Amino acid sequence: MRGKGMTYDIGFVRNGSNSLKYFDPDRVQREMQIIRDDLNCSAVHLVGGDPSRLEVAARSAIEAGLEVWFSPYPLEHDADQILELFADCAVRAERLRAEGAEIVFVAGAELSLMNRGFIDGDDVNARIARLLTEPEGRVERLSELSEKLTKFLTRAVALIRERFRGPVTYAAVQFESIDWELFDFVTVELIRSAEVAEVFRDGVRALTAQAKPVAITGFGTATWRGAGDVAPRSMEIIENDEGGTPVRLNDAYERDEAGQADYLRELLEIFDSEGVDSAFVFLFALDNLPHRPDGDARDDLDLASFSIVRVLPDRFGTTYPDMPWEPKASFSAVAEFYAS
Repeated sequence: MRGKGMTYDIGFVRNGSNSLKYFDPDRVQREMQIIRDDLNCSAVHLVGGDPSRLEVAARSAIEAGLEVWFSPYPLEHDADQILELFADCAVRAERLRAEGAEIVFVAGAELSLMNRGFIDGDDVNARIARLLTEPEGRVERLSELSEKLTKFLTRAVALIRERFRGPVTYAAVQFESIDWELFDFVTVELIRSAEVAEVFRDGVRALTAQAKPVAITGFGTATWRGAGDVAPRSMEIIENDEGGTPVRLNDAYERDEAGQADYLRELLEIFDSEGVDSAFVFLFALDNLPHRPDGDARDDLDLASFSIVRVLPDRFGTTYPDMPWEPKASFSAVAEFYAS
């Protein structure tokens, strides 16, 4: 693979609230160095809803020598709000590109599920239920969704390209029918579950048979035993409060860092051997899902996290004494694969 990537969370903004409460530019700079030097990455996928944070993180990634996939991630926006976010971010990304940086602009991810106006429903759970659990009229709903999304992305890409002169892509989920002629990369959020394991490699091969380079984003699994079998839904063991903040797990689960590591290693091998241009492991750290090994087992939110480090809520780690986390087994697995 050309792009040996890692996804990096700068905070998801929902209804004015940021999932990453504290954004420390010094920590970001240090983590970008670790992503390059210790994880052996060549690219980073910066994801979040705050344009200024994205630009700060991008500058640190560029200084570390990483290719940047600049990815504003709107949540519960309407079309006009999404376009406003994209316009702001495109100007920022072009400023960095004009200074000599390697930048790919990602015009959002799974927009139809995460935002309003493509599928009926007041929130993402209602939209998923509408799409997946109501069989009657599903074909018609998917067709309508694709038509709306194509019209929107046509507008969005035109707006972005007026402001940004580098390559542009969109991170699609499988049921979204995308006109890839609009974009420079075919980018797909592709997570393997037990249900599709037998055909997963064939699906990747079909993607890479296309003329344009393929990037894979959004792939990973949580850290509890059995999570890889239900990987796209392996975070659903979290119980949230009314505001959507994670509080606890819905039961006690067994930690399985080796299972998470094996899962990532297997998918990276498939992507590499089937000719994927760039792959971005999801993800480096999720600060809102900290590791709490003492007390009630349901309080250890890290078990539901896709992150390759255990975030420590009240102390620094030992492997990196200046960082508030400790690497999981998956950290080494990714580093070793990329080094090879």
